[in-house]
Amino acid sequence: MSIQVGDKVPACTMKVMGDQGPTDITTDELFSGKKVLLFAVPGAFTPGCSMTHLPGYVVNADKIKAAGVDSIVCMAVNDAFVMDAWGKAQNADELIMLGDGNGEFTAALGLELDGSGFGLGTRSQRFAMIVEDGTISHLNVEPGAGVDVSSAETMMALL
Repeated sequence: MSIQVGDKVPACTMKVMGDQGPTDITTDELFSGKKVLLFAVPGAFTPGCSMTHLPGYVVNADKIKAAGVDSIVCMAVNDAFVMDAWGKAQNADELIMLGDGNGEFTAALGLELDGSGFGLGTRSQRFAMIVEDGTISHLNVEPGAGVDVSSAETMMALL
């Protein structure tokens, strides 16, 4: 069952790229005492994610933060090396590029996507959520292909 508005985010440890390489980061570190806009993509460097989804957040990062968001997090079921390289390639300096390499957080949210038909294995559905002090206040999951309900513009309207 998928996570719902009003639920606490599940406890999990993922990876971000640090100065010395991949570094653990917990959901508590990401969300506790903060307002966070997290969006998830099926895969780094994939066409829709690279041409539409991530760029919307990069271009609007200042506006999103001005609306009271402490952190903008881009998550994918990819490793921290890939997420870091993708963030650099997309000039995503203002975003936290979060690697859910084993898909544990995605599974805990109940938002897995079977991408095996495309050779991708289990990935994350495309979604965006606003989390306030660890509690989900908005959750928009894309009903199919495309970037609409999880776009930066749609999420900005909810802030």
